[in-house]
Order: sequence, then structure tokens, then C-alpha cells
Amino acid sequence: MGVVILDFGSQYTHLIARRFRELHAYSVVLPGDAALAEVRAHAPEAVVLSGGPSSVFDPSARKPDEGVFELGVPVLGICYGMQYLAQRFGGRVERGGRAEYGKALLTRFEGPLFEGLAGEVQVWMSHADAVTELPPGWRAVAATEDNPVAAIQDGAGRFFGVQFHPEVAHTPKGMTILENFLHVAGAGRDWTPDHALDAALDEVRSRAAGERVLLAVSGGVDSSTLALLLARAGVEHAAVFVDHGLLRLGEREEVERALSSAGVNLVTVDARERFLAALAGESDPEAKRKIIGREFIEVFKEQAARLGPFRFLAQGTLYPDVIESAGGTGAANIKSHHNVGGLPAELGFELLEPFRFLFKDEVRELGLLLGLPDAVRLRHPFPGPGLAIRILGPVDEEKLDVLRRADDLFISALKDHGLYDEVWQALAVLTPVRSVGVTGDERRYGYVLALRAVTSVDGMTADWARLPHDFLDEVARKIPQRIPEIGRVVYDLTSKPPGTIEWE
Repeated sequence: MGVVILDFGSQYTHLIARRFRELHAYSVVLPGDAALAEVRAHAPEAVVLSGGPSSVFDPSARKPDEGVFELGVPVLGICYGMQYLAQRFGGRVERGGRAEYGKALLTRFEGPLFEGLAGEVQVWMSHADAVTELPPGWRAVAATEDNPVAAIQDGAGRFFGVQFHPEVAHTPKGMTILENFLHVAGAGRDWTPDHALDAALDEVRSRAAGERVLLAVSGGVDSSTLALLLARAGVEHAAVFVDHGLLRLGEREEVERALSSAGVNLVTVDARERFLAALAGESDPEAKRKIIGREFIEVFKEQAARLGPFRFLAQGTLYPDVIESAGGTGAANIKSHHNVGGLPAELGFELLEPFRFLFKDEVRELGLLLGLPDAVRLRHPFPGPGLAIRILGPVDEEKLDVLRRADDLFISALKDHGLYDEVWQALAVLTPVRSVGVTGDERRYGYVLALRAVTSVDGMTADWARLPHDFLDEVARKIPQRIPEIGRVVYDLTSKPPGTIEWE
């Protein structure tokens, strides 16, 4: 019992599921065109039609089973889902009509979805098509300045649609809207983080009982939590940490200290020369990610042969990694992740990814339940390809050295000023651009370094962090003073969307 979410390829589909879990309602994601029998098997109390990259005019766009509308449960359409509902029940959708992207304000709202809301209601829009004529018996229950049909409902109060995304952090009152939908549906509210832990433990035990697991550890929260999960599940595993030469300053030593002191049987592999040789001269970001993914797998194959046998390769893959690599039904590819899009066809292992449909903060909750120290649990996300995707263009030792020192200054300053825990992720990017400057009476020609810090809840959307100007001034002066190879520092003001958090 709970909410069935039909996935039409939105980048946010599993975020919808997570929001319902936050509201303690069980939720499950199924393909958008799932057969009615599959939907019925979950005994849904409500159904959600997700957004997606397709248009309702696309003949290849997935459509829900018609029986979904005869289940007798409330249905909520989000973005594409709302447009589908409008067209399905006799309304009109127009291409390119009143397109909206980013933040918008509801100028009018009413009805059960908006119960308890008052004043300014900010929402997050991302659509090109728009509903221009309502189905018979339906009414518009919300509007923005540019769109008079921002939300709709039928006369019986069973079918609802919202053109915006209530599930993202940049719709601040979106949780209230989703909670109101649960109230309309009378859905049960007894789902907790402990259920997520139990589900992950059950998956590991059911698949890997009596088997040996090779675990890729980075020292970050995902792989560290996974190591504790495997231990809690009673699964025999070996934890392998690969130093690919693309780590932050002092990171290898920090990882070894943290995991060894926690009793983890850690095997460190020094593969710095191997990775840098494979990356030599490569500037395309997708190619860099795939090269790193390929080398990772080869290293693990070699370790498996040395330490094995192993049946499973465990990875701390999260849902944002999967969905950005087009892991969802009908989803658009944004970028490949080293442990998703970069994997060769024949691994030699079976993958074990119990966090595949979880988000970073959910894994942090699991880490808390499993006893992971806060120093690791609350660490900022760091990409598997490491600094290779924070150096724009070819990667070499000289650039890595410059970026490590700059990144360390930035992160250390955030911690010193008490700002580290106020941002979701902070990073430095070494650009291929050089800029003329002056040091004393001498001309200087150094790299342009971009600093980026974002606020987020789950990494699916993010806003640039409004760091204090005095802090940015201090960091921007300190970095060129201490790192003469850098001549200019800029700060990135791009949100996600349109940009991703990482530059590559």
C-alpha cells in the first residue's frame, strides 16, 4: 500500500518517491507504460505520473495503461504528466506555448492541493509545451504571471495536475502540496529510514549470502556506508581503495587513517601512473569519465584475481548518478558517471548497488544508523573521476598540483569560517584560460580558477551558495598570493538547472 509513481523519464522521478518517503508514505517507481497488473500488484492508494523529456505530441512517448484511470484512486500528473492528463481527458496542449524555466511565483492557487498555503508560493518550472484548453469539467486551480494554467483538477477531485515540480527543493512549499495529495488519497504514513536500511540489508543478504564481495571504497560517505552495510549484513568482503592520482591534497592518507582505524580490512592500490598515462592528452569530459571507468574496472579485475575469488563488485552508486547517465525509463543522458556510464559491457562481476535508488542525504541517514562517524558521514560529495573532471582539458601532474593546492585553500577556508556545513558541495575548477595580471612591477600570466559552492538537499537541483563577500574577497586574494600559477579567481553563479554541479 502506498504511492505508485509511473516514470516517464524525468530527472526527478525518484526524487518524487523520496519526497513521499520523507512524508512517511511508502512509494515505488514503475515504468510509465507498466502493465495494469504490475500497478495493481502494489495495491496503490494513489498514482503519480512523472514528468519527462518527451512531448505529448511525440508518437513514441510512453503512455500509462488506460486501466490506471479506472483504479478508483487519486492521480497526480507532474509537468508532462499534467499535460498528458489534460490531453487524455479532452483538453488541448500546445507546443511552445508559455514556456517557463526556473523559478516562478503562483499568483493564484486554490483547492485541496494548496490547503494551508498562503502568501507567496514559489515553484520550479521546466517545460516548453503548455495546457491551453482545459478538459470538459476541469478547472485551473493555480496560475503564474506567464501561465494561467499552472495546476488543474477534475470536477470530482480525483485527478490533479501541476505544471511545476513540487518535488524539488526550489519549490519550497512543494512538500505541503505532496502531503495534501497524500491526505486526499488517504495514504498510509508509516515509512521510516529504518525501512530503507532494512530494505538495503535484505537486498544484500538475498543476493550475496555465502558469496564474497569486492568493494570499491573512496573514503566518502557512500562507499564507507556501504562497507558498514556489508559488515552489518554479515557478507564477507574486501575493501579496495584505488589511488588514481586524481585525489585531493592528503586524501589518500586521510582515507587510510579513517578506515583502518575503524577495523576495515583496507587494500590500497597505487595506480597513479596508470591512470595519468591513460588520460594523457584527452580533453573531452565524457571520454575522460569513460577512461577512468575502464581503468577502475581493470584494476578491480586484477585485485579480484589476486584476492579472490569474488562474485560481486559492490558500488555506492546513487540515484543522481544513475539518472544523469540515462538510467531511468526514457530519461535523457546528461553525463556519464564512472560507475554507471563508463562500465564496459563485460565486467566479470555481478554488480551489487543497494543505494542505486537512494539520494546522498538518505545514505547519510543510513550511515548514522550504522554508526558512521560524522567526519566521514557529513563530508561533501566528491566525484569518482576526482580532479580529472575539475581540470578542463588534458590532465597532467602540473595542473593537478596547482588544483590540489587551490582546492585545499578553498575548502580549508570554508571550514575555518564555519561555512563548510552550510553548503552542499564546494569545489575549485582549473580552467584552460590564462589571464594577464600584475605582481609587484612584473607582468603575470596565470590560470583562471573558478570557485563553486552550491546549496541543495539531494543534488538533483542546486542553487549557488550566497557566500559572504568578505569571505570570497579573502579567498580570492589568498589563492593567487600562495599559488603563483593562478592569476585570477572567479565565482560561479550558475544554478542546477541549467548547469550541473560539476563543470564536466
